[in-house]
Amino acid sequence: MAPQFSLAYLTIPGCTPPEQTYIAGRAGYDFVSLRPIYMGLPGEPNFALAENKEMLQQTKRALADTGVKLLDIELARIYDGVDPKRYLPAMEVAAELGGRHVLSSIWTSDRNFYIEKFAEVCDLAKPFGLTVELEYVPIASVNNLAGALDVLNTIKRDNAGLMIDIHHFHRARNKPEELDAVPREWFRFVHLCDAPEEIPTEKEEMTRILREARLYVGEEGGIDVTGIVNRMPEVPYSIELPNLKRMKEMGCAEYAFRCIEAAKKYLAAHPRG
Repeated sequence: MAPQFSLAYLTIPGCTPPEQTYIAGRAGYDFVSLRPIYMGLPGEPNFALAENKEMLQQTKRALADTGVKLLDIELARIYDGVDPKRYLPAMEVAAELGGRHVLSSIWTSDRNFYIEKFAEVCDLAKPFGLTVELEYVPIASVNNLAGALDVLNTIKRDNAGLMIDIHHFHRARNKPEELDAVPREWFRFVHLCDAPEEIPTEKEEMTRILREARLYVGEEGGIDVTGIVNRMPEVPYSIELPNLKRMKEMGCAEYAFRCIEAAKKYLAAHPRG
């Protein structure tokens, strides 16, 4: 089966959902991964489609015009004091647009709290036919594979899964063979990128790279991309490859195209065993 690709929001941040969808279609992506949950980060535009009916209709039109499908929405963060019900409008939008998954990550150290709230996110998503994919992030509270598996094994929700980001997997010093113990059905898509092999020791530098300086797949070979993805079933590759310098130099459309072309070239040269 030919690999399928999604264009993740952070690859071309700032593009509206319809713009991102049209760019994905022209570049040859099968899916798009949107951010209709406003997080209030510095400089972040608000693309909360549930509150912007005109943009929602434009996004519907873009999906119909391009044939691109919505893979997932982000980001249902679990943080101190969060009320998961705040994500309901975005879940409704995701279902309306034909989406499949909700991406989540955990940013509080209170285990009892995050277990309860992540389970609640899963329960809220289920009536919409959505799964909730837990992504561990090296600068977050749940920051490695063991931590993510602890959550999933504790809540035991059939619509919960694990989303591996290649960058985060490497930065957490996880090993490909560790994925053998993960139930196959927990893998529904993966974030694809590359980065230098050396792992930053400072949180600020790690944050800078993961948010704005990732590399094309196979560019430096710092990450064992093949070794990681070959331990998982064939699932869509969501290209999350923020590199602000390159995006500004060549524009969002050209940059998105180069990202998918590099990934296709790498995967063709490294077929699944």
